[in-house]
Amino acid sequence: VSGMFNILHGLGLRLLALGHHTPFLHIGLAHNYRDSAAGMQAIRDAGYEIALGYMPDSIGPLTFVFTGSGNVSQGAQEVFRALPYEYVSPNELRDAALHGDKRRIYATVMRRKDYLRRKDNFTFIQSDYECHPEQYMSTFGTVYAPYTSVLINGIFWAVNSPRVLSLPDLKSLLTENTAPLTTTRPGCPRLPHRLLAICDISADPCGSIEFMEECTSIDAPFALYDRYNNRRNSIEGDGVLMCSIDNMPAQIPREATDYFGERLLPYVGEMLTSVASRSLDEESSLSSTISDAIIASNGKLTPPYEYIHSLRIRRLQQAVRSHTVQPQPRSRGRVLVLGAGFVCGPVLGNLTRGDGSIAVTVASDIKQESDLMAKMYPNVMSVGLNVKHNRDQLAMLVEEHDVVVSLLPWTLHALVAEVCIEKRKNMVTSSYLTPQIEALHQSAVDAGVAIVMEMGVDPGLDHLLAMECIDSIHSSGGEVTSFVSLCGGIPAPECAADNPLRYKFSWSPQGMLLAGLQPVRYLENGNIVEEGISWDHVRPITCFPGLQLESYPNRDSLSYSSRYGINPNKHFVRGTIRYQGFAAASTSLKRLGLLDQHQLPRLLADAPALTWREFVCSLMEANDSTPTSQLRDVVAEYLGSQSQALIVEQLGVLSDDKVYQLGTPIASLSNYLATKLVYRSGERDMILLKHLIGVSWPNEQGRPDEIHDVSLVAYGDAQASAMARCVGSPCSIATHMVLDGEISGKGVILPLSKDIYAPMLNRLSHMGITPQKRILHEAVPDVAYS
Repeated sequence: VSGMFNILHGLGLRLLALGHHTPFLHIGLAHNYRDSAAGMQAIRDAGYEIALGYMPDSIGPLTFVFTGSGNVSQGAQEVFRALPYEYVSPNELRDAALHGDKRRIYATVMRRKDYLRRKDNFTFIQSDYECHPEQYMSTFGTVYAPYTSVLINGIFWAVNSPRVLSLPDLKSLLTENTAPLTTTRPGCPRLPHRLLAICDISADPCGSIEFMEECTSIDAPFALYDRYNNRRNSIEGDGVLMCSIDNMPAQIPREATDYFGERLLPYVGEMLTSVASRSLDEESSLSSTISDAIIASNGKLTPPYEYIHSLRIRRLQQAVRSHTVQPQPRSRGRVLVLGAGFVCGPVLGNLTRGDGSIAVTVASDIKQESDLMAKMYPNVMSVGLNVKHNRDQLAMLVEEHDVVVSLLPWTLHALVAEVCIEKRKNMVTSSYLTPQIEALHQSAVDAGVAIVMEMGVDPGLDHLLAMECIDSIHSSGGEVTSFVSLCGGIPAPECAADNPLRYKFSWSPQGMLLAGLQPVRYLENGNIVEEGISWDHVRPITCFPGLQLESYPNRDSLSYSSRYGINPNKHFVRGTIRYQGFAAASTSLKRLGLLDQHQLPRLLADAPALTWREFVCSLMEANDSTPTSQLRDVVAEYLGSQSQALIVEQLGVLSDDKVYQLGTPIASLSNYLATKLVYRSGERDMILLKHLIGVSWPNEQGRPDEIHDVSLVAYGDAQASAMARCVGSPCSIATHMVLDGEISGKGVILPLSKDIYAPMLNRLSHMGITPQKRILHEAVPDVAYS
């Protein structure tokens, strides 16, 4: 009903834009009427004028075609019959369009048997069609659409079935060859083509009306599609008017509520007594009306609706395939970027810069973020995707691209790598190589796929600079006796003092906190240290004078000794840089249980709401009614430190702020800190990277021992944070190199060979990421953490 009100109103506006004043202008949108009865009266009034001959001669007879015979079609026809109408059979539609009476509106109802034909013998058999819909084609676009003024589509499209109207149909229908052969006179121009408007009441994007890619809305009910499938929200210009609002009942809310409520009320009792955790087979008391209407149960689509999954995949596949690069002498390929967070912008900026020969799809579980990326950068398409829960959709997207760039949390990279190997597609990521991905090396080799890891800043830039220096030392005959690599992304000094951690987030808070909880292994003063976690081994450092910094070792440093081709006998440490006090404060959060990775009942989404004060009290087994003024003392006693209790209080976790319950303490805390410890407008971050590489030379060279000092300092700016730029730039350069065949190896690859690090460092220098190098001959005190 609402759809018919809307399209009749739109038809009046469209005809006016084409130069014709018609009675349809007196019909309003559905939500303009108090109820449907008022709208029906407006349509009857317009019909009275039509019957009196007030339609312009140059328009010719108008024909409406209704597809389907269900409730949708029946409701639309009920409204249509308020006009002076005459039904004709599909075979009579042509004659009505060419020779009909302009004082009435002609209509026909199309059923499958009328326009579907088997491809091999041009027949239609219902039972055969239901078994083999892919063997049939639609003749509507060529046989009936040329004689249709307005199409009212009530058919929902199923995968593998033919469409009512296709993209090629649109191109052929919007030509002068299909225009009504009418007389014209000044002020009454001839129509550009017969097909004026389509009301897709099914609101099924890319469905039975293939070129309808996006639903319209109550605020903007109409769009024009031209013969090249360009869409614009207007009623003026070339094309066919489209109305496809997906929440039409909301336009007549009271009647819709009464109608649906009256029909639902008899079934409310059995719905309330059903148990959702049981399978449908166990719910024997449900009537067929309710059981047939259940779309999903226990997290799965029910058998009658399993087609929805394949429908989603098919539509996404078509959308990706239709996303083409701009016309270029050569196309370099398609890139799928997973994740639309902090780093995504610089990656897209580098991939889309230049001749536009790379088509990019950004997939994110928060589609608003990927939509924003698609608006900011050219030749980028946005897709909603939860990688963890939609492996089939991920596999389809991977298959349609040449390279996958994963900017997801590191815990998801193994899943993405498995899919890339399965689909024989290359992958690039900035994250650490994990045992799970390392175990995929031979599978990747066998599949002819490159899984390029550690293409960020740390790891990434640190490898490039380290290998350049180490290879230079080896080529001159030197031996590396000590290797210390420190790196960190921290706030610039001018904006670091406004929170107790002296830290702000320019990447995933949870990822940063998890990194500090990892076990460590490193070499110090010739001894291997392999106990505790990163924060247990914090040291002050002085290699950036003027800054009060600390560092702690990063995971298994020694695993890189053989990869770098060195065997130091003094030190081998790869560490993280923070302002002093960070590790102690983070350890206090850990001791309180706020970094626990296990699910807690109180943090489940359906648990009662709670405050941070209540939650911390429960972790300490303290009385959650403890006054805030006394709670800091309770925390101080629990931690054994008044200063650490003050830091915990200053972070807000003793406040009455509500906890956003995300299942685990660390996830909930990360979300909270991400809202509190953020960079404000005008603030910037910085990257600090320092390599101190001890070198000894053969006696015959007569050279004293040296320390090769490689430093990099980068600041964020208005365009991107330093972290995003220094992670995104190597990642995007590596993607270019994979696309262009510069990285030609197969299997799991790290950026440690000269054929990779040399061109990357050269390109990074052109992006303004340039290190400072010097050689020290004097002794450097406490070199392991200097």
